[in-house]
Amino acid sequence: MRVCHRTHQGLVRATNQDNWLAESALYGVADGMGGHRGGETASRVALQVFRNAIGQKKPDADALRMAVEAANRRVFDMASHDETLKGMGTTMSMIWADEKRLLIAHVGDSRIYRLRDGKLHQVTDDHSFVAELVRNNIITPEMAKTHPNRNIITRAVGVDPFVEVDILEEELLPGDQWLICSDGLHGMVEDSEMEQILTEMELEDAAERLMSRALENGGVDNVTFVLLSNTEVTAE
Repeated sequence: MRVCHRTHQGLVRATNQDNWLAESALYGVADGMGGHRGGETASRVALQVFRNAIGQKKPDADALRMAVEAANRRVFDMASHDETLKGMGTTMSMIWADEKRLLIAHVGDSRIYRLRDGKLHQVTDDHSFVAELVRNNIITPEMAKTHPNRNIITRAVGVDPFVEVDILEEELLPGDQWLICSDGLHGMVEDSEMEQILTEMELEDAAERLMSRALENGGVDNVTFVLLSNTEVTAE
């Protein structure tokens, strides 16, 4: 698996509250919330606890869920005992890979996409107010982009004692690419453009282009993503 990652505080935010993980078959993005210190702390600590909880285990759905639940307990406990961290939380979109499959854990409105046969597909569901409205056919996806409550998320790690985690299993095929990203990317770059970039460019070039397009389109939020490619590099 070839991997590259990028993060940028964007052009508006004073700090970067996103964090990423890419090591030992574990990949993910966490987008923190809760003030400058709280958001960065929540995303960083959540990923640290998650990684430590996985340890040397082999990919397993129950272990994956428990690792996110451990991260939730730790972030919630920290916020409960430190007034400056009160209300902090984070999204978590995580991949745990082996040779033939990916296990996915997801909470919040960061996203995981799969590019297969030139088609980009959003694998995870957004846990957000507007996504619920779209799923219930109350508003259209186009209306969701400008809805006044589009930034309200309905699930996050660390804001409650318990968290509901979406666990998915996906087949890993040769040629697949996977994109894990915060809303600083998918909120700034249309899926159709991301599809074109990932289809037409090599991994590193695609990463550079995705970041530049997010910033060119406003960069109103922190931008973080991990890009995976299940392809071998062919020697010339």
